[in-house]
Amino acid sequence: MTRLLLGAVLLGNLRVCCTAQVPVMLAPPSRVRFDSVDYKNVLHWTPPTNTTSLQYYIQWKIYGEPQWLDVDGCQGIQKHQCDLSNLTSDPREWYYARVHASSLPSKSAWALSPRFNPRWDTKISPPVLKLNVTEQGIMVRVKPPRQLFRKMHSSLHYKIYLIHTTGEEVVFDMDCCSNKLILNKLNHKTKYCLQAQTVIPHQAKSSARNSMKCVTTL
Repeated sequence: MTRLLLGAVLLGNLRVCCTAQVPVMLAPPSRVRFDSVDYKNVLHWTPPTNTTSLQYYIQWKIYGEPQWLDVDGCQGIQKHQCDLSNLTSDPREWYYARVHASSLPSKSAWALSPRFNPRWDTKISPPVLKLNVTEQGIMVRVKPPRQLFRKMHSSLHYKIYLIHTTGEEVVFDMDCCSNKLILNKLNHKTKYCLQAQTVIPHQAKSSARNSMKCVTTL
């Protein structure tokens, strides 16, 4: 009888122990994707629904390589993004990233991003236009996006669009090293509007135009 009671107690303890060691599987993050502007490559994801206080762990790898690598600074984080710019900067390579959620003792499966290439997938920003009206005409200066300027200054070109009140457009080109462009032979006391666009010729990439800026000549 004593043996039976002892066996029942041990079996009960074993069941409690085993039940306590089985973690609940969390739902994985969704919509894992790179959002890249001017070669600033940031991984974003959507947290699982009905969850709070989760920590996220991010890994990355080069397409074709077998090993996943931890992203320093993005282990056990609570925000829903991670900057991978320094790890995914080679325009010749394709990359993957993955993320899983954790709330001890539970964790989710890994959620995988689509394949990413900085050259083809980054979006290019337009430059900032600075206009100054003088007796000679309209002096145009462009200020390129800072991140893009640091990465590929010598490859940047700009298109300047001079728009007449009739809607007619005249396009001017500026290379990376031009400090300014003077638009002359314009009508006096006439309104002109301008827009600019960043172009990277060897990548066949271009930005959208920036917001239109208008001035009136002297």
